[in-house]
Amino acid sequence: MSITKAYASDSPTSGFAASTLDRREPGPTDVEIAIDFCGLCHSDVHSIRGEWGGNSYPLTPGHEIVGKVSAVGSDVTSFAPGDAVGVGCMVDSCRECDSCLKGFEQYCERGMTGTYGAVDKRNGSVVTQGGYSQSIVVDQGYVLRVPANLDPAAVAPLLCAGITTYSPLRRLNVDKGDTVGVIGLGGLGHMAVKIAKAMGASVTVFTSSPAKEEAARALGADSVVVSSDAQQLEAANDSLNVIIDTVAAVHDLNPYLRTLKRDGSLVQLGLPAGEMPAVNPGQLISKRLSYSGSLIGGIAETQEMLDFCAEHNVVSSIEMVSAGQLDAAYDRMVAGDVKYRFVLDTSTL
Repeated sequence: MSITKAYASDSPTSGFAASTLDRREPGPTDVEIAIDFCGLCHSDVHSIRGEWGGNSYPLTPGHEIVGKVSAVGSDVTSFAPGDAVGVGCMVDSCRECDSCLKGFEQYCERGMTGTYGAVDKRNGSVVTQGGYSQSIVVDQGYVLRVPANLDPAAVAPLLCAGITTYSPLRRLNVDKGDTVGVIGLGGLGHMAVKIAKAMGASVTVFTSSPAKEEAARALGADSVVVSSDAQQLEAANDSLNVIIDTVAAVHDLNPYLRTLKRDGSLVQLGLPAGEMPAVNPGQLISKRLSYSGSLIGGIAETQEMLDFCAEHNVVSSIEMVSAGQLDAAYDRMVAGDVKYRFVLDTSTL
């Protein structure tokens, strides 16, 4: 075992405090990573504050990890000390089910192992702890190579927000000439805009706040629809091929479905806590529309996303925070007061 500095929460209400973690010594297929940066995801807030239940405390969150390899196991051939690498939302899966064998580890039929707050399948007594720490040990099959031409701090949120938006856009073969709508302009939404634009699409942002129009256009949006304005929504009818919905609040999807062309698709990424208004099946039937969901991406697809972002110089828009600012950053995330993702500088631990 080795000891690493970390920040952890002891309960849903305790806030963060300096702590330490015991990390295993690298086994034959393990990669030890000295962490430089870790993104702050809204799911971290839900987890730490007990809003999703089932947590084991103390808990160190963080699943948008970027750093450098510090040691490798004897059987590791893909990485060497000094390599720039990343770790996203999972650190293991069964590796045997149909989903895992086809590169969809996120849908592992026995359950993927999350980077934090999950029971380690290889050692059932250990709960995984995340990237608000100075080091982590991960099996080589769940480690990603970080392209050299990208700012490593701004890469960190790509490992969740980036792949979460890239995966459905790629699955739906978004390309030059397509029209993509993005509902919401937060951490996920701003990445959906950037990635869809890099794929060659024309992008429309739906926002409930007229004040966000300038920000949306600065990110590359071709048009902005204020969703609280019924006339603007109606004017967008039958204009889009794909909609990426990043909003985690309860909202009515039916007005957005009307903006899709025949054979259009709306993909749900945001996970509202309450029950959503019913989707009118007549809308789906009348234009052969699809309504689906999507969860991050597999390891190979996440590497593909990183390479795509390197080719198109796409990274997240970030604000750096220190360890002592974590509680305040969480409050600001809940208030929507960040453009667009916080990233922890782990040297401040």
